Amino acid sequence: MLLPKFAYHAPTTIDEACSMLAHFGAKAKILAGGTDLLVNMKKKLLSPEQIISLNRIEGLNEVSYHKGSWLVLGPLGTAANLSNSKLIQERISVLAQGAGRLGSPLVRNRATLGGNLITARPASDLAPPLLVLSAEVVLKGPKGERTILLEKFFQGPGQTPIQVDEILTQILIPKTQGAGAYIKLGSRKALEIALVNAASFLELAPDGSIQQARVALGAVAPIPLLATSAAKILKGAKPKDEDDPVFQEAAQAAAQDSKPITDHRGSAGYRQDMVKILTLRTLKDAYRQLMKNT
Repeated sequence: MLLPKFAYHAPTTIDEACSMLAHFGAKAKILAGGTDLLVNMKKKLLSPEQIISLNRIEGLNEVSYHKGSWLVLGPLGTAANLSNSKLIQERISVLAQGAGRLGSPLVRNRATLGGNLITARPASDLAPPLLVLSAEVVLKGPKGERTILLEKFFQGPGQTPIQVDEILTQILIPKTQGAGAYIKLGSRKALEIALVNAASFLELAPDGSIQQARVALGAVAPIPLLATSAAKILKGAKPKDEDDPVFQEAAQAAAQDSKPITDHRGSAGYRQDMVKILTLRTLKDAYRQLMKNT
């Protein structure tokens, strides 16, 4: 299939790109990795007149650590780089796990972190890990910058609060001493949209009690969501080991927080059962990591 005709722009600064977006409005689309945009253009689902590439803007693919505060991720970082980054693997391995399950090796070499978030797919592989990490996104436009919690960024399938003249410039992850895990359930190992995916993150207090807990789910609601009921059960609990009943209870609560549908790929009941199983596995994995590091 041929792409529809369009004008191509390659700004070298964020301000220049924002000015172009403000000028062209809804006629323009941003090009990052192109794994969604170009496919939709070939399918004639999108026909933008102006394509604005971000790939010549320096710094948008970098990962940096600000000691004592934030890990800063650039939106053009590819899934492959996130999966292979030693810094990501050491500090927030749950994100490396999610990035490593996205698409296929070819897709991971092109697909970007920012693009994966902007498309706001309910089954996103990167959203659940970032949700449990309490990530924030920084948006920049002609009127300045604003920062939004990722849990408030997803508003519906394909819907976010980003304006037509704004660009996602950074993903911020606060410092943590916890550990997390991610699992994706699909009918095949690659190029598969998740039937269910789950991420969990735990942080322990010095006395061994759970100081922070977050569980996030994908493909079981209109948006990637936090299972708040599970987090409430876990916070303050003092597990004896990874088989402690509190993890089973939290997993059951996560299943009740989910809102799956029935489609040709699986029933709502099956998906809800899988939420319980995957959540339990990720919680146990996260707890094992914490015990290994103590």
